[in-house]
Amino acid sequence: MLFSIFKIMKKNILFYITVCLLTGCVSSKKLVSSKINTSLQSNVFNNSFTGFLLIDAKTKDTLYNYNGRKYFTPGSNVKLFTLFASLQLLPKNTPALKYITKNDTLYIEGTGDPSFLNTYFKDNTTLNFLKKHKHIKLHLNNFKEQKYAPGWAWEDFSWYYSPERSGLPLFGNVVTISNNNIQNVYPKYFKNNVFALENHSFNRAYSENKFYINLNAKDTIKIPFITNHALAKKLLEATINRKIDIIPKMPNGDKKTVYSVPTDSLYKRLLHESDNFIGEQLLLVGASTLSDTLNSKTTREFVIQKHLSGLPQKPRWVDGSGLSRYNLFTPESMVYVLDKIYTQLPEKKIFTLFPAGGVNGTIKNMFKGNAKPYIHAKSGSLGNNYCLSGYLITNSGKTLIFSFMNNHFTQPSYKIKKQIEFIFEGIKNHY
Repeated sequence: MLFSIFKIMKKNILFYITVCLLTGCVSSKKLVSSKINTSLQSNVFNNSFTGFLLIDAKTKDTLYNYNGRKYFTPGSNVKLFTLFASLQLLPKNTPALKYITKNDTLYIEGTGDPSFLNTYFKDNTTLNFLKKHKHIKLHLNNFKEQKYAPGWAWEDFSWYYSPERSGLPLFGNVVTISNNNIQNVYPKYFKNNVFALENHSFNRAYSENKFYINLNAKDTIKIPFITNHALAKKLLEATINRKIDIIPKMPNGDKKTVYSVPTDSLYKRLLHESDNFIGEQLLLVGASTLSDTLNSKTTREFVIQKHLSGLPQKPRWVDGSGLSRYNLFTPESMVYVLDKIYTQLPEKKIFTLFPAGGVNGTIKNMFKGNAKPYIHAKSGSLGNNYCLSGYLITNSGKTLIFSFMNNHFTQPSYKIKKQIEFIFEGIKNHY
């Protein structure tokens, strides 16, 4: 008799606990939704277009959805799609060159590798490989792409964040001038093309490789140079101290591949520093694994059809960096890709690759004052647009996936960022 009573009491207690837990979850969800609703009514969002989707990474439950199906200009949130594409196509180390050897001659073509002679990466694998060969012939016609993607702002041509795309990038396709000193120019090939001006409003002439610096400034600056076949030949010859011939096509035969830096190092810089050049070139490197032709469209279309056929809304995906204002993505599609990444990579690795709020990357100055970072996300900024998509860790230990997209505001972006911080702080504390 006592045993039966005990069993009944045990069942009732378990039922009561279950009900409390479920009720607590429902209450928590309602509380979070209510607070978000109130925050979105703020004057900050009155004259702009906003979308916000929040889901539970484990259960996939939708916790909040506001304009999740609407299209937005994403800015550098596009780099999340570039990251995903690269994760599907690229090996552990970056394909750097394709080559064929015949007799004593090395025939090479680029893969789009952005790390070759790039000051950010201390890797000489490709350089050392080339120096081993006395006779080199260079094929550059495999690059079938415009130097700038559609929808890029033409006046950005001379700024560090807008280098030209190319099949065989050299030095990141930029001139680096250390401490604003015309004696410290890299590559040295351009040393006589750098001029000092006390007052100037541009860094480079529009149609020629002449560069201008302000001697009163002390920063190290990077200025994109105009790429072409003849310049690529001269730069490479000067670097490896070999004569190089340009050829119209590669000879017949099986191509081999030289590999350079770990792809993780590219991904981390892509996200932490929002490096546009790496974003663009990664799509070309991806194309090199699919075809002999370097064209970012090849990568974009393949990944959408092969790996992202389940996207809630098909995006208008134009480039790898997000510089183009032609890009159009929805919060639901952003969260879909973030969820794909979450299921593919260990959480620890994701949080290493992504910027951490209050700690590093483009959100170093946001989400401060916490014992440890709770936001790991990619920002996306263009004039009058600010988006943030990534992962949020709540005080209860839950991992949430989100995409918060804001377009067409005319006020300073810091006001949008402050309101996003306020909303996310509430989610962290109450869910």
